[in-house]
Amino acid sequence: MSQSGDIIRKLSKQGYRLTPQRMMILEVVERADSHISAEEIYTQILARYPHLNISTVYRTLELLKELGLVTETDLGDGRVRYHSMKKGRHHHLVCQKCGAIIDLDESVLSPLKVALLREYKFSADLRHLAIFGRCANCR
Repeated sequence: MSQSGDIIRKLSKQGYRLTPQRMMILEVVERADSHISAEEIYTQILARYPHLNISTVYRTLELLKELGLVTETDLGDGRVRYHSMKKGRHHHLVCQKCGAIIDLDESVLSPLKVALLREYKFSADLRHLAIFGRCANCR
């Protein structure tokens, strides 16, 4: 099934309609080269659809997150950022000095997830994570 077909199915199953606003928001997230904030999404759509309300963007992103279509990550810049799950899972190393963001493969955190479950009986949700510290250039 295509991505749009999957989205329609997930929304319909939960009793939601696939509105033009929802489609535009998802399209912007999927087209983004990197993680994108709600405000950036709003700005991009506003030129094409001037009646869009920022609260619609926030509600739609929350819905898409609940349906597993986007992830939400705080990269330390004061804004929550979103990423399409269609682009896969990964994590981030964020340098607190220069602001560099380094992608970290999900497999690196697999031993941590296993250890948390084994040692603490805690099932960690490590779908999209930012780890803060210093990069090699700033140490």
